[in-house]
Amino acid sequence: MQGFILNIRKAKNEDIIVTVLSNSKVESYWRFFGARHSILQVGNLIDFEVHESKNGFMPQLRRVSHISFPWIFSKNHLAIWQNFIKLFEPHLKEATDIEPFYFDLLLSVANKWHRQNPKRLAVEAYLEILSYEGRLYDNGFCYICEDILDEQIGLMRAFIPAHTTCIYSYPYDKKQIFELFNTKSTIHMNDEVVNNLFSILLKGF
Repeated sequence: MQGFILNIRKAKNEDIIVTVLSNSKVESYWRFFGARHSILQVGNLIDFEVHESKNGFMPQLRRVSHISFPWIFSKNHLAIWQNFIKLFEPHLKEATDIEPFYFDLLLSVANKWHRQNPKRLAVEAYLEILSYEGRLYDNGFCYICEDILDEQIGLMRAFIPAHTTCIYSYPYDKKQIFELFNTKSTIHMNDEVVNNLFSILLKGF
């Protein structure tokens, strides 16, 4: 089985609890002496086996190996990746069985992470998720006061648009944002705008 590590929590002694997103579920596993293993880091893609506990306790993570990517030794790329992937554990914490969409999207993005601007990739993936979940709010009205949006708009968490005066936000060009919503591409945006969008992304889904 393969999966991305979404979270790691300390247990007793050097044991840890590892939350993993596979192509069919999000599940937590017990790993004995896991604190000693450097491959068990948030964001890593691992191949592993699951050993079911005989006493009904948490299943155990066994025979773990790391599936690496070319960018893994770039501190900047790794930091952005880990900040991005940390969003998934609280977002999917109530889910057990899920569609392959989330795993497939992360795998696709990870394979491009070293070839493109990672913040742009993260923003585009974030939009894909919002669209997949039916949460992309693009009806042209302010979410706060429900009046028609101006040419300059603000964005809330989950890229929900509102008047800049309603939320005291950085001003975005409405046409540019709605083009982003339609295309799921940041190619038409400069780096300053993308950096601001990434800051919103870090607030969560």
